[in-house]
Amino acid sequence: MNTPTFTEPRSPWVVVAQADDPWVRAETSKLREQGGRVFRLNGHELRDPASLFTTFARELSFPDYFGGNWDALVDCLHDWHGDDEAQGVVVIEHADDLLGAEFLGLFVSVLCQAAWNANLQLDAEGAPHDNWPAFALHFALLLDHTPPSAFAEPAAQGMDVGVAMWEDRLTATLTGTDWPGSDPAVPVP
Repeated sequence: MNTPTFTEPRSPWVVVAQADDPWVRAETSKLREQGGRVFRLNGHELRDPASLFTTFARELSFPDYFGGNWDALVDCLHDWHGDDEAQGVVVIEHADDLLGAEFLGLFVSVLCQAAWNANLQLDAEGAPHDNWPAFALHFALLLDHTPPSAFAEPAAQGMDVGVAMWEDRLTATLTGTDWPGSDPAVPVP
């Protein structure tokens, strides 16, 4: 497994950590120093798919044509391609409430798919895109009270999602032949 980072276009795509994790603070600072952006979302607003889509659209300034569904979320996150200022991380604070959400595995899979497209310079069909530069896009779910390991099983329920523990953090990436370039995940013990 690669060592997680928010500043390079490589997996793992999603990191689940404690809210006071010094690694997250250091990575977001390094990203800002390199001209990247940090988007902060409140996990309390993501308790159901409708409010999740609304929150993402509002906080990340999605276009009016955003369809408010999982495929549209992948597409709009991927549409940042080519935007010189698009390099960034989406930090979801107070993400503890997502643990009980039936859609958690799907959500993690969608975040991984969007990051895979952006980080590996791929178009919407997964083919290399000559006109768009790859950019680092990652996601961090920050927990107030829940240990990151509690997210392992539900996150791994997402399509082609592999999870691994790295120090005290949970990482998620895509696995399988459909996702070349993703780092193979090491199973969580």
